[in-house]
Amino acid sequence: MLRISHKGGEKVSRGNYWNYENGERVSIDTEGRLPGDGSVTYYKANPLFILAAGPVLGLLYAAFLPFIGIAIVLKLVVTKLFASKSGEFSKVATFNWNPAASYLAGRKHKEGKGEKMTASDKDKKEP
Repeated sequence: MLRISHKGGEKVSRGNYWNYENGERVSIDTEGRLPGDGSVTYYKANPLFILAAGPVLGLLYAAFLPFIGIAIVLKLVVTKLFASKSGEFSKVATFNWNPAASYLAGRKHKEGKGEKMTASDKDKKEP
């Protein structure tokens, strides 16, 4: 019976053997052993089969790509409908940052938050 998968270190006949985990191709001209230990798996395949598999896999990816968009929209709708407490979590995760501002002289703080005012600040406030 024809076997397609072979383990590393196994004695095999001539042919091309592919390791799909790292993309390595091993060409055996005469009977020999595959490199690696028993944890590495090689598949015997004709190079034309491998080249023909590329467009087929690309077609499958393009066919299922719209479903990714549908899944994203469904997740957005479900999140908006059923996540009433998510607003509290977003307050924790937001930053008070404006990329257009430089803040080289420090930030302006609002009064009444327990911050100390200097004498020059008090003079400016009084008429």
